[in-house]
Formats: sequence, structure tokens, C-alpha cells
Amino acid sequence: MIDIKALRETPGVIKAGVARKKFECDIDAVLELDKVRREKIGEAEVERAKQKATNQEMAALQKGSPEFLEKVKEMKVIANDVKALEVVAREADEAFQAALLSIPNVPDPSVPDGKDEAEAVTVASFGDVAKYEKAIPHFDIPWFEELVDFSRGVKVTGAGFPFYVGEMARLVRSLVQFFLDEAVTAGYVEVAPPIVVNAASATATGQLPDKDGQMYVDLKEGIYLIPTAEVPVTNYFRDEILDLESLPVKRVAYTPCFRREAGSWGAHVRGLNRLHQFDKVEIVQWTEPVQSLNALEEIRGHSENLLKKLDLPYRVQLMPAGDIGFSHSKQYDLEVWAGGQKRWLEVSSCSSFTDFQARRANIRFRREEGEKPEFVHTLNGSALAIPRVLAAILENNLEADGRLRIPGELTKWFGKEYLSGS
Repeated sequence: MIDIKALRETPGVIKAGVARKKFECDIDAVLELDKVRREKIGEAEVERAKQKATNQEMAALQKGSPEFLEKVKEMKVIANDVKALEVVAREADEAFQAALLSIPNVPDPSVPDGKDEAEAVTVASFGDVAKYEKAIPHFDIPWFEELVDFSRGVKVTGAGFPFYVGEMARLVRSLVQFFLDEAVTAGYVEVAPPIVVNAASATATGQLPDKDGQMYVDLKEGIYLIPTAEVPVTNYFRDEILDLESLPVKRVAYTPCFRREAGSWGAHVRGLNRLHQFDKVEIVQWTEPVQSLNALEEIRGHSENLLKKLDLPYRVQLMPAGDIGFSHSKQYDLEVWAGGQKRWLEVSSCSSFTDFQARRANIRFRREEGEKPEFVHTLNGSALAIPRVLAAILENNLEADGRLRIPGELTKWFGKEYLSGS
């Protein structure tokens, strides 16, 4: 959530920041609603003060006297006025709060201008993509559909919900364990969060109202299947005050993730490229504001290191303002090279949200006992998402005899050097 004080005092700065992003909102309309809200709240407060004063005057009068009975009549009128004004004030406040949620976070000054991913800036890369010229797409590997069963997934659930079978299920589990163990070694505390959240949690992290149409929801219960572990994990400290000495707090979680991805069709979403359910390991940090950009670089470095250990060629894209998320202030996307498809696949998004999520979730810290609490900064990164990492491993590590070579760092968890395939 945007700082209301900053919105009032420097609306031009907020407008300029929002203009760099792809989201549309009417800042002037929000400010007008804020003005109306404060006026109506003020009117209600004046009438409540009048009610209190009249009540004190009544207390000084003799009960049953003409003056007392006159004040009783006056109090009834005032009481009705207070109730009516409180309703108006509440409705004005609700309208303002709803409008305030429509304003996205503003991009950090270091974020480049640009409307989409085509204008991203490559800030780092690793590996030689040329050596995979003879690779084939993972969905064309002869045994792929035996070990990643899409047809039965369609029968059981629908498109985008495959079964992983046999050694492929084992490989997925090995990747998850590898990612978790690496994060724990790096100082993240593992948590196993719920995979459904309430609307307040989804609103706090910015999924609602922005991504309402992309989430699976049980309207009867008012709960949502999570699109990423970011949502439940970030809300772990909702409405809490942390001590400065505890920052940064670091957490890691593995969860299945659920995204509707409506309207996604074509060759670019074949096979493992885009699923409605997928596995992902997420790392999250809560930091002191002055440390948040350093923490972002740390998160990015951790995710890069996983790709290096898997020997997967990758590049790091600093995303332009027009392509970063609603809640994001700065965002790096990590993309692996899929040799068979001859294209880059995003496997991680590492992001800083400044105090935007913390304001919505009311997560604060106190520097010293007795001091006024401040909002923390929140950050997260995919470390990593399984399907596209798996696609790149399949395409880049397929041997001529049809076996899949398991990357060296992964054999510890998989238990052997090759997946036999058929």
C-alpha cells in the first residue's frame, strides 16, 4: 500500500512512478476520496463532541425537570445525527480504502524504463548456449509422455495438471530437496505453510484485487489456493511488531502453486512450459528499509548459485518498470536456456516490495523500546520453480542413447547419475 502521507504531500512523485508501470489508476480521484473521507469523519467527530457536551449538560440538571426533558429531546436528535454521519463517514472511508488499493507500488529509481520484457536489461549471464544446438524440445523426447502424463492429468483434473511418474517423480522430489537444503545452508529457516489463504492474506501481498482472475477460489469458504508460497509466508508476521535485532528474518518454503493462467495457448506453453499446478521453493526476507536493496542482490545471488550448481546456462534480466508486478519496486527475472526449444525460460523472479506489502499487512519493527514502530521491507525470490528448470535439464542433458544425465550436484538427492527414461 502506498504511504498515505506521501500521496498527500507529493502526489506528483507518486503519479510519475505509477506512470512508468503498466497499471492504470486515477490518483486525483483517490485524493478527492481522501478529502471527502476526512471531511465526513470530521463532521461525525464534531457531532459526537456535541453529543458528549449535551450529555454532560444533562448530568447537571435535575431529572424530570423541564430543562432536563428538553435536553432529552435534543439528545435524541443529536444521536440520530451522529448515527447518520457515522454511516456516511464509514462509507467514505471504505470508498477511499478500496481506491487506495488500486495504486501500485512505484518503481525504484534504478529500474529502467520500458513497457515489456523486450526492454529488459541483461545484467549477468552464465554458460555457453551454443553447445546445445542439437538438443530437442523436452516434449519431443520419446519417453517424456510416459513419465510426465498429461493425458491422465486431463482425465483426473484438467489441462495443466500432469502426473509425474516413476523416476520423473523422483527427480522432481530431488530438485525440491536440493533447493530446500541449499536455502537452509544459506541461513533460511524452513517453514511448511498452508496452501490456501484468506482474502486478507491475498490482499496484503497484492494478489488481490490485482490478480483476482488468476487465482483459484472457494467462494463459499472465502479461501484461495496460493499462486506462490510468498503469500502465506509473508503473512506469517501480519499485524506484528518485530525487534530490530531480529532483522533480517529469512524463511524458505516448498509448496505446490496454483495459477489459472487463462488464455495461454500456443507452442510456447507446450509441455512443462506453463502449468496450472507446479512445485516451487520460495525464499522470503523481512528487512530494515536501508538493507532491502542489498537483500535483493543476496536473494538474486542465491538463485543464481542454484542454476550454476545445476550447470544450466542462464541470464539475469533487470525488468523494466512497465513489466514489473503490481506490488514490486524492483524485479530481476532469471531465465534458463532450453537448448531444444532454443529459447529462454523464466525460472525465478527476485523482487523487492519496499514497504508496500508491509503497509497492507501491518508488519512493523521497533528500533528501541518505546520508539514508534516503522514498516519493514519485504522481499522474495523463486529458488526455484520446478517445471521449467526440469524442462531445461531434460533438453540440455539428454544423451544420445536416450538416457538423461543428472547434473552432478543433484545426484546426491537423486541417488544415481542417470535417469533411464524408458
